[in-house]
Amino acid sequence: MDFPFNQFFNDRTDPKTVDVLTRGPLSPRLREYAQRLHEAGYAIQSGQLQLRVLGHFNMWLDRRQLGADEVDSSAVERYIRSRRKARKLRKGDAAALTRMLRILRAGQAEAPSAPPTAGQIIVDHFQHYLRQERGLAEATITKYTPIVRAFLAESFPSGQPDFHQISADGIARFVQHQAERITSKDARTVVTALRSFLRHLLIRGAIDADLAACVPTIATWSLSQVPKFLPAEQIQRVLDSCDRDTASGRRNYCILLLLARLGLRAGEVVALTLDDIDWESGVITVRGKGKRVAQMPLSVEVGAAIAAYLRRGRPACSNRRVFIRERAPLVGFASSMAIASLVDRALKKAGVESAYRGSHVFRHSLATTMLNHRASLYEIGDLLRHRRPDTTAIYAKVDLVSLRSIALPWPGGSR
Repeated sequence: MDFPFNQFFNDRTDPKTVDVLTRGPLSPRLREYAQRLHEAGYAIQSGQLQLRVLGHFNMWLDRRQLGADEVDSSAVERYIRSRRKARKLRKGDAAALTRMLRILRAGQAEAPSAPPTAGQIIVDHFQHYLRQERGLAEATITKYTPIVRAFLAESFPSGQPDFHQISADGIARFVQHQAERITSKDARTVVTALRSFLRHLLIRGAIDADLAACVPTIATWSLSQVPKFLPAEQIQRVLDSCDRDTASGRRNYCILLLLARLGLRAGEVVALTLDDIDWESGVITVRGKGKRVAQMPLSVEVGAAIAAYLRRGRPACSNRRVFIRERAPLVGFASSMAIASLVDRALKKAGVESAYRGSHVFRHSLATTMLNHRASLYEIGDLLRHRRPDTTAIYAKVDLVSLRSIALPWPGGSR
């Protein structure tokens, strides 16, 4: 038996099992699949189960004289139905077959796609402008794109855009229609996205006037909410609840420390790589919103926690992300939602009640603690890497001691 199957099977393995893996239309791809299982750190038993079902699928294709290039989603679905009917479908079989289908598709030449529509070309140009010239984050581009598509569809029902037909009344109607069915926060995104798109058209020369000025402002109160935060002792209780005798506990403790001590955003924690930590200089590179990069001092507390996780918690793998999933595939977290879920579980475990259970509660709590220790708004904004002072200004609302010191006496009463 040749590599990589010998990572999951040995000389005592049933020869029939080896046979279904080494012949048939999928045999070259099954070797690639086994290699990926090994690199992703799957346990031997899990790898064996996946390879066995793929081996049976391989023989099923061979009996029907279907080649690898003929495997599509309908063929996979037919096989799954036959396994289910025979009561042989196990948990995880469908996922393994779907992964194999992705490998097969990646190895095939893509079919020629239909030419893009005029509207799609415009959207593509706008996305390129946001990405390359504005340097916006992909999450922001994702939010702006459907708004621009909706504007184009409403303004040009025929699908043939003529930007000289755009009028202030049309812009106002679109914003009004959007505002009627979404929240005020989302309405602000509509306004921002539309203004950005109209400025893009002006820069391209597609329109002659700055129609961004025609986009109406939707009334929302700036700084209308006090940031949700936790007292320092509750933050410490959450940190202390991590079981640092386990690999997952050491990892979670590191993540929570980065949120609580450095004020990192969830996405910034997810994006951290081993190359971002400069142990000699004692700094950590943070890749923030809008492709901004900043270097922050790595405190002794945070550095020691990360070092402990890297030595006695992080699984051995080729992935360069600092924080790796507990189970295979051994890769970094898929998104910031994983960090939010981790925080929610940590709050519950520590018995800490919080109206806001997302990872940002640690960032707000850090800013509030600094404010209570007489740090200036400038210092807070510098640590949190805010681009604009008014972003930090919201924390002035929680500085009750300072506000009382400058409050005027109530007429007829005492201070």
